[in-house]
Amino acid sequence: MRAIGTFAAVLLALTIAAPFDAAGDGGEDELKKVPREANSDYQLGKAAVEAKDYQRAIDHMTKVVATAPDNANALNYLGYSHRKLGHLDESLVWYQKALAANPNHRGANEYLGELYLRMGDLPKAEERLKKLDDLCFFGCEEYDDLKEAVAEYKAAQASSAKPQ
Repeated sequence: MRAIGTFAAVLLALTIAAPFDAAGDGGEDELKKVPREANSDYQLGKAAVEAKDYQRAIDHMTKVVATAPDNANALNYLGYSHRKLGHLDESLVWYQKALAANPNHRGANEYLGELYLRMGDLPKAEERLKKLDDLCFFGCEEYDDLKEAVAEYKAAQASSAKPQ
């Protein structure tokens, strides 16, 4: 019985201690895919996203993907930055590339779902939510955020459909 308690404690510690990266779940593995010469651009691009300077983030992350085209975090940051600037078609391309590089990238799945909602495509957003539900066995912030966004979208649709 004690072994089960110890296992549960370790599992809980791992879940709580898992680092959150706004890019999703790539973390250190994705950073290893960034060549040394592009690492500073990655860090500067990430800082630009955090500062909401999305054009600067695009400039830096474009340099990263030029040398590391399969870096799902950098591709996701490009999608995110373009979406925040209102470049929806461009954002879609980058999220799709991020998911081609890593289909299980939680951040790209969440943000693509949010993009689909912004584009008015609820069924595709719900597909991303289902994918996150499959990925997040114990739950995760990306699933919770997209679930909330889908619920808000549905509520807004329902209220706008009511006769005045």
